[in-house]
Amino acid sequence: MKKIMTLLLVLTLALGLFAGCESDKKSEGGTLNLFTWEGMFPQEVLDGFTADTGITISYNNFDYDETMLAKLQAAEGGDYDLVIADDYIIETVIDEGLAQKLDMSKLSNFKNINPIYQGQFYDPSDEYTVPYGAGIQTIVYDPSLVDIEIKGYADLMDPSLKDSVGIISNYRVINGLALKIMGESYNTEDISKIEAAGEILLDLAPNIRLIKDDNLQDDLVSGEISAAVMYTSQVTLAKLANPDLKIVYPEEGIGFGIMAGFIPSKAPNPDAAHAFLNYILQPEIAAQCFEWLGYYSTTEAADSLINDEFKEFLTLPENLNLDSEMIQLVSSDAEEAHSKVWTAFKAATGK
Repeated sequence: MKKIMTLLLVLTLALGLFAGCESDKKSEGGTLNLFTWEGMFPQEVLDGFTADTGITISYNNFDYDETMLAKLQAAEGGDYDLVIADDYIIETVIDEGLAQKLDMSKLSNFKNINPIYQGQFYDPSDEYTVPYGAGIQTIVYDPSLVDIEIKGYADLMDPSLKDSVGIISNYRVINGLALKIMGESYNTEDISKIEAAGEILLDLAPNIRLIKDDNLQDDLVSGEISAAVMYTSQVTLAKLANPDLKIVYPEEGIGFGIMAGFIPSKAPNPDAAHAFLNYILQPEIAAQCFEWLGYYSTTEAADSLINDEFKEFLTLPENLNLDSEMIQLVSSDAEEAHSKVWTAFKAATGK
């Protein structure tokens, strides 16, 4: 009996010590100061991370990438532990020394990333960033409302589409589609080519019914417009609502963008940032995130776990030409030319 009591005492002490260690681990987790757009993660993923690690999440959101950059510059790379933003702005962040290199010893799931989304212009050596979703500039149309087969950007100027096309309000994307019709780069520095693209947009203007970023997919599903150039997440929602819609990868060329996470140079809790990045790189967690987000999966190990109803929209088509181009920052002169082209185009549409 004495031996049994001794054994029970030892087990009790051991369990107490283990529980104490777990409690200490969670209490030492602290807080992850996350800075990104609103609604980037399903709540169950955020709650699951806290349950697993004891790290609480302070979710801070911004509206535009430029807003994020200004705040990060003002904080001199501090205040935030993890930022998720667009590719082009991350290039500036890294160039200004506002991001720190990742500690790969803390990212055992880094191998799960799809290599297609690595080695990009903003982080060619994959030292600073973890991709979190990608978007492809696509056209979607309702074949029951359109009399032609749309294969590319040029088809959007067909007279039969008068006052029936919706586009997002990202001027570099829309100016870029005209450049692609010309066979030029999104990122050309040739002012005369940017101005020539503006003339093409004036030909498109009579067909434009809507220019808006928010919920453009609803206007396509309702029949308010018959064709649209939309963000990937909007394409996903539109196709889920109406599977008969047609997705077009423009024959003039594919443009895509990547959102990625980075750790600011003076992050208060970089360990928490590494832990979160490693957490969302788990295949099961990543699949949850991409189904929620509606963007292309950048975690290859998650692709097979994405539900069939989402797979068509969240994983790259096998026959897609991957020699595509990303929109990057251009010189101030080129930027000014783009602004003038966009202003003239909007005036012509009356929007």
